[in-house]
Amino acid sequence: MTSRRIVLSRSAALIGAASTGLLLPEIARAQSGKVRVGLMLPYTGTFAQLGVAIENGVRMAIDERGGKLGGRDIEWFKVDDESDPSKGVENASKLVQRDKVDVLIGTVHSGVQMGIQKVARDSGVLSLIPNAGVLAATRSLCAPNVFRTSFTNSQPTLALGKAMVDRGHKKAVWITWKYAAGNEAFEGFKESYTAAGGTIVKELGLPFPNVEFQALLTEIASLNPDAVACFFAGGGAAKFIRDYAAAGLKGKIPLYGSGFLTEGVLDAAGPAAEGIITTMHYSDSLDTPRNKAFRLAYAKTFRSQPDVYAVQGYDTGLLLSQGAAAVKGDLSAKPALYKALESAVIDSPRGKWTMSKSHNPIQDIYLRQVENKENKVIGIAAKALADSGAGCKMA
Repeated sequence: MTSRRIVLSRSAALIGAASTGLLLPEIARAQSGKVRVGLMLPYTGTFAQLGVAIENGVRMAIDERGGKLGGRDIEWFKVDDESDPSKGVENASKLVQRDKVDVLIGTVHSGVQMGIQKVARDSGVLSLIPNAGVLAATRSLCAPNVFRTSFTNSQPTLALGKAMVDRGHKKAVWITWKYAAGNEAFEGFKESYTAAGGTIVKELGLPFPNVEFQALLTEIASLNPDAVACFFAGGGAAKFIRDYAAAGLKGKIPLYGSGFLTEGVLDAAGPAAEGIITTMHYSDSLDTPRNKAFRLAYAKTFRSQPDVYAVQGYDTGLLLSQGAAAVKGDLSAKPALYKALESAVIDSPRGKWTMSKSHNPIQDIYLRQVENKENKVIGIAAKALADSGAGCKMA
């Protein structure tokens, strides 16, 4: 009887409000159900661990804030993107058209991201990028509804050039896989290194994911530069580090790189990695109360140690939570939502960061050196570094 009276009284209140034209937005939102969050991440294959770490981070950030978005419950939808660019549009469309998600979070692989980017631009769905560093997403193909919480491929290396010249390395060889991420990392290095007065004596490359480095290492030895700078990641990075040492170059020609060179591969690389210097927007060893608290909470929750991917996922959850709170859970209030996301200050384990006009993090890039299987922070290579956002014109 009591519950019936409550239902009737609420109905009467709604009718009364509607008849006077005062149906409150909060009441309307209360009727609209759950926020539908889509995760399009790699859950199988080479990048599966990265996808899991990102999802863990997203959920942890939201759970810390009561497990809701702007006061609304969440319904989660997941698609394994398999790191397959040919399925990018199809998989993103499943989440947007079939599942009707309010926000799409993804992905790791830059090729897959281009598929998400097309669907996001065509549909207008809120799209948050927790990893993929492809430049176009926040440059020529930027959009008001697309926000990145990670980096651009050229951002870490944009801080590398000056650090190398400051250490007296004025002639360098660059080496990478010849694919989008490697080419874009080179863009950042070339700009920063030449601006600081350095000379790139040779640019070397091999097809992705080829790991036959010997001929190129022999060429590096004959060129005898002051230092080598590179972009490699994952298993290929570990092999490059080992082969570099085996070729007798370790200790003779210092090795530098984008932080992904030594991220998550130090066990596999072994003693050969000792002393390598990289630039990155995060380090496990960052000695701040915020990072220590995050790492402890993550380890307790997931029984594993967080990495840069977990941090990026966590920051994606923080950004989404802030945006949703600003519009009281009404993600359809797009102008107000976008304004909130654009003006957000994210109190991240990596350090506080803000959003650039092209919707990419403006963030500190740390100088790190491998010491006893750990990327130790030895300085800040660049404060509040922003990607250029070249060619970005918001519709």
